Amino acid sequence: MNDLRDLIKITESDITDIKEAKNDSQFDRLSLKEEKLKSFEQKKAIIDHEISSLMTKYPEMDLPELINPEQHLQLEELKVELNNLRDVNKHYARLVLVVSNLYNTFLERVVPTEMQGYNKVASKNASILEVRV
Repeated sequence: MNDLRDLIKITESDITDIKEAKNDSQFDRLSLKEEKLKSFEQKKAIIDHEISSLMTKYPEMDLPELINPEQHLQLEELKVELNNLRDVNKHYARLVLVVSNLYNTFLERVVPTEMQGYNKVASKNASILEVRV
């Protein structure tokens, strides 16, 4: 659960920083984010395995019958935190898309491109790139 909460906090920091164009701090947190994600995935795999084992061992019973109230509450908390992470990630993804589109628009204006087949290449008429001596 702590890994999810940490991922949410990191992503919220990324949201704050992308709004202020602080790219370096986002990149600095990337390895921590990957570490937290890997840790969560490992823990989730263990949970999935345990639930699967219980369901296989007692196929006639539903999951709520197989776990105690505390475990059920923890699974509900996990669900809530996963939803929170999804919402924060969606918000961050929208901001990343906006920044990416802005960057691509600026780049297109500075270095005009043209299509050659399916590839975009710098236009031969990109006068801004002329070197004058």
